[in-house]
Amino acid sequence: MATLQFASFARSPTRSTNLLLSTAIGLCLLGCGFFSQVAGQSSLPQSDDVIRVDTDVTNLFFTVSDKQKRYVTTLQESDLRVLEDGEPQEILVFQRATDRPVSIAFLIDVSASEAETLGDEKTAARAFIEAIIRSGDDEAAIIPFADRAFLEQPFTSNRLSLYRVLSQVDIAMPLYFGSGAPIGGIASGPGTSVPPPGTTAIWDALALTASEVMATRRGNRRRAIIILTDGHDTSSRVKRDVAIEQAIASETVVYAIGIGDEKWEGVERGAIKRVAEATGGRAFFPSKELDLKNAFAEIEREMRSQYLVAYSSSNKNRDGSFRQMRIEVINPNLRKEQLKLRHRPGYFAKRLS
Repeated sequence: MATLQFASFARSPTRSTNLLLSTAIGLCLLGCGFFSQVAGQSSLPQSDDVIRVDTDVTNLFFTVSDKQKRYVTTLQESDLRVLEDGEPQEILVFQRATDRPVSIAFLIDVSASEAETLGDEKTAARAFIEAIIRSGDDEAAIIPFADRAFLEQPFTSNRLSLYRVLSQVDIAMPLYFGSGAPIGGIASGPGTSVPPPGTTAIWDALALTASEVMATRRGNRRRAIIILTDGHDTSSRVKRDVAIEQAIASETVVYAIGIGDEKWEGVERGAIKRVAEATGGRAFFPSKELDLKNAFAEIEREMRSQYLVAYSSSNKNRDGSFRQMRIEVINPNLRKEQLKLRHRPGYFAKRLS
């Protein structure tokens, strides 16, 4: 059955006209239904952030910083070891990952609470695109969302196209009038319902961006979602941990920028931080325009400072079990520096059918 395309409302102050229009569209949507493939229930263990591996080789991106929070980019393979479930693994690949192509999706909250900050967000995002898209292999996508997520710009390396689409992204007040198609992939049926106009479905948008957009990017590339939102979810059909699992399953790191209008509800820092850190990313909470630019600059520095290690697990039992990964610094001199390594902590081994 074809997916019904429709516009979306923002969270906006109640007005009688908007309320009537909102109700009418909502009833229409509920009557027509929204049918697509099921995203699935969460199987993410509490407190564990995992990724499912479809091949025998596991790729693990990581960053290293010192006590002054400066990135360390001079490590050698002999300086560290990789452990899986406590067992040392033979490293097949060790390299700085800055030459690996990047795929970055900008997931932009366009509900009414972002009205005062969206302009600054777009300016900072444009500067980031200019800095990060350096070759024809690097690419970005633009996905605004409120109650629905819209693929306004599919992945492209054309910076002019990205700038043009980014400039056209606007607040949904009361409707979002984008030209991109809404992203489907979550089933609505008994016990679930389509998010009504005027709501914000953050976890739906994140899960769909990961499973329907990021998961299409093939090859050994770095994948990241930069989500700009105040973190106040009001209508998602999937839980936050499902969104986290979808991001991890697509080998995507989430960088979350918590931003919104203080005249509304402020920023839900806990939820935003949880999503970012659970995927190996970071959360930022800018309070002014300069802080926002610095947040994007810090994300760029981190992505340019990554390492990649790859190994084939010594445990050949593909039984679907969780495997914990850890990278340890074994160089005695470097151990004294109390370096901080950040990476995803594990994966689910692919179950043999």
